[in-house]
Amino acid sequence: MRIARPTPRPRRNPDVTLAGKLLRRCVAIALVLAVAVALGGWCVTLLLTQPNRRAIGDPPADLHARTVSFLGASGASLRGWYVEGVHGRGAVVLMHGVHADRRAMIDRARLLAQAGYAVLLFDFQAHGESEGEAITFGWRERLDARAALDWMRKAAPGERIGVIAVSMGGAAVLLAQPVSLGALVLEQVYPTVDEALDNRLRNYLGPLGPLLSPVLEHEVSWHLGLAPSLLRPVEHIASMDAPVLILAGEVDRHTTLAQSRALFAAAREPKLLWIVPGAAHVDLCAYAGAEYPRHVLPFLASHLRAD
Repeated sequence: MRIARPTPRPRRNPDVTLAGKLLRRCVAIALVLAVAVALGGWCVTLLLTQPNRRAIGDPPADLHARTVSFLGASGASLRGWYVEGVHGRGAVVLMHGVHADRRAMIDRARLLAQAGYAVLLFDFQAHGESEGEAITFGWRERLDARAALDWMRKAAPGERIGVIAVSMGGAAVLLAQPVSLGALVLEQVYPTVDEALDNRLRNYLGPLGPLLSPVLEHEVSWHLGLAPSLLRPVEHIASMDAPVLILAGEVDRHTTLAQSRALFAAAREPKLLWIVPGAAHVDLCAYAGAEYPRHVLPFLASHLRAD
């Protein structure tokens, strides 16, 4: 009787088997990393764009300001403080930076009020006590900038109007073109949103920053429904028909000195550039002390005062 023997299974090449396992692991790791990067980009986008609303309260007693509100062209109800000025001295609208509110501009308001200017400091949409669903790095805020300037023209008729704008506030007023101004002071304003996001990722993530920058730009663009090409203040500054003073921190890593110089180069004459020695991305008014009014007030006076 013949006994059937089992057919021997072909032996697997151990090198091929190991290569397959390594490939599967690499694919799994790549998928996990892709999901992690996407989720990370989404979380960072939410942190960057979520409203920064908070109660502000009454203005400082020494500012002698009154609380005002007006409707922004973005549809948001905007709140702020207004200081009456001396007739013929001029008027200045103060525009704060991203994730801040009008309180960041109080020291500037004090300097201007003491010099006789009418002053409006307000909260952009989705900031402070103003309404708004998302921070848009200057896009919806540009509509608020227009509304604030229109409000000031009615509150201080006949006065020449200037603006001091910080970071996102500067982007907003540049993106709001065309606007008519007597003078413009821009502090640490990003030339393009791509560069702004890239700088922040480099600062916080080091060498990984440039790799994740395209992901974050895509997430921000998708979340807000905005193309990054819309957020390029450097392409609008040449249209600004007003004298410009640009302030830059010497060691600023959020808006680098090279980027501030590029913004300055794109501006029309007359223009001035003040590089604040040793300053990073900080409140330049507080950091520079007495040097701040020494540079800013004469510039404003020369272009806004009627006398």
